[in-house]
Amino acid sequence: MNRRHLIAKALLALAAAVPLLAAAQAYPTKPVNLVVPYPAGGATDVIARMIADKLTPVWGQPVVVVNKPGAGTLIAAEQVARAPGDGYTLYMTTAAHTIGASLYKKIPYDAVKDFTPITLTSTIPLVLVTTPSLPVKSLSELIARAKADPGMSFASTGNGTPQHLTMELFKAQNKLALTHVPYKGDSPMLTDLIGGQVPMAFVTLSAAMPHIKAGKLRAIALAHSKRVEGIASVPTFAEAGMPGFVAATWFGLFGPGTLQPELANRIYRDVSKIVAVPEFTAKLKEMGGDVDNSTPQAFQAHIQAELKRWAEAVRLSGAQID
Repeated sequence: MNRRHLIAKALLALAAAVPLLAAAQAYPTKPVNLVVPYPAGGATDVIARMIADKLTPVWGQPVVVVNKPGAGTLIAAEQVARAPGDGYTLYMTTAAHTIGASLYKKIPYDAVKDFTPITLTSTIPLVLVTTPSLPVKSLSELIARAKADPGMSFASTGNGTPQHLTMELFKAQNKLALTHVPYKGDSPMLTDLIGGQVPMAFVTLSAAMPHIKAGKLRAIALAHSKRVEGIASVPTFAEAGMPGFVAATWFGLFGPGTLQPELANRIYRDVSKIVAVPEFTAKLKEMGGDVDNSTPQAFQAHIQAELKRWAEAVRLSGAQID
């Protein structure tokens, strides 16, 4: 009886799995929306469009990038969280997804339960830069100057952004008292950094690279595990005396929380082939980034680690948004 019972259970499980496998194999049969929580033209949008353009001929259906900026990514994220888990609404977002879970007093979704991680496609490290008029050329010199001048300020792209919270971690590790000057995005922040109105900031390497090469910003240290081609003279934080200090903007693909694992794996396999091609990796290198191409399981582990890391950074900063 036990053997017959086990066989019956196995057959039932197989019967339940067959429609899911068939659906995954047939997918997609209509256009797919790839939601991006930022305006067109930024790094997230560029990476999403690179993937969408290559997926369209693979799937035989249009993959349409839908830009839904606003409310610190909450508008786009809520739309995806409430979408059917049929694979026709996907979400390309950044570390902001894990930061928001601690930064906002109340969000209209659960950052873990309402999303299915598909793949961490790529990362772009942050770099600590100063205005060239600041008379420091190394990390140790910058830390010494900041300790001697407790009123020293730093810029960021806004309260609760990775750039802001990375500086909070830097401050805490070095026991610095710095004043935060938030801006609304990269452009106004970089303008004032270059002009010398603020002395330093963490900046995504893709945004900082042209200004570093032009001598308009001085790169102090790269929050990465290795040096980067194009600015190979810039040391990592580990090389500069702060081992383990790594910070990056990452770009990950999600589906709604109800997306079936079989379909998530199917999408991952197709996207993984695209991000591995030389054209994609070369474009990422131009932006100062790396292809990650992680499995759904590895991406899930990354999300859990990021939630803890940014929760600590938010606590240190005291930042909170209603």
